[in-house]
Amino acid sequence: MTESNSKSSVVCMPTEEEVFYFDLNGFIVLKGALSDRHIEDCNAIIDKFLNVDPPLRHGEWIGAVHAHTYSGTEGFNLQQIYEAGEPFERLIDHPSWIEKIKHFVGGQVGFDVKHGPLFIDENFASIRGPGDAIGIHSGGHKRTKRTQFRQFNGQFFCGQVDLLIALSDIGPGDGGTMIVPGSHKSNFEHPDLRKYSMGRDGDKLPGADGMPGAQEIFLDAGDVLVFVDALMHGSATRINEGERRICVFRYGASWGNFRHPYYPSDELLERLTQTQKQIVLPQQPIRRTPNRISDYPDPPHATDQDLYRGG
Repeated sequence: MTESNSKSSVVCMPTEEEVFYFDLNGFIVLKGALSDRHIEDCNAIIDKFLNVDPPLRHGEWIGAVHAHTYSGTEGFNLQQIYEAGEPFERLIDHPSWIEKIKHFVGGQVGFDVKHGPLFIDENFASIRGPGDAIGIHSGGHKRTKRTQFRQFNGQFFCGQVDLLIALSDIGPGDGGTMIVPGSHKSNFEHPDLRKYSMGRDGDKLPGADGMPGAQEIFLDAGDVLVFVDALMHGSATRINEGERRICVFRYGASWGNFRHPYYPSDELLERLTQTQKQIVLPQQPIRRTPNRISDYPDPPHATDQDLYRGG
């Protein structure tokens, strides 16, 4: 899709079809959500990060972006990717999906939006090469509050809705995301979950390849997979040469907290629009002012950045 015919400036509301299938299956796919130019700009920044010499290692920072891995077979992550520049900042509230995300997270009236409509608790770019994958995890049977799926009186109240943005074409052999449709409503553990779960031992491929009932999602660069985190999900193992590149943004209610102990930089907050800032950091701290009662001075305290950056 070219910049001129992209939907980048059109606010896309959820359709009746999307609502039906999100409720039924736990996921939908948004075709052509990003323009070719936007994808190129994101990939150019990732290229720059991956080509530093010596290469980035787990735990290192490049600006306010954090290099991160789990066990090694899940690939390489760039956490806090919205810190990487304007193309990633635009993903925070992109018109192709932001109203859909609000609808599926729900709670847009009342206490759930006391601090704003949404909150991003984690955002990262994932790069996987041959042999990389992640096993199946989550599922409605776990009843995890943070990732729950709930629908009541025609409204969604989902604890976490994930946005997976394809920055490369993902077809057969590329290690596509695998999901078990409808598993966000399951009451029982999948009979083969332990054979295909992340972190398992054994000689099987690290992903969910061959798992009964699982569906691999193929995407073109610029497509977006939207799913409730209660849905059982993982990936197939990449067997092709080259890289699978995606971005993941995880949205929930504005009263939530960060999954990892990151904190947006002051520089990022200064660059963002007020709407974006409210999604990135909905809960603004109440600053202490000099106390009028002199016998009760303000206690010493660490700065916000010290708390989140180990200072």
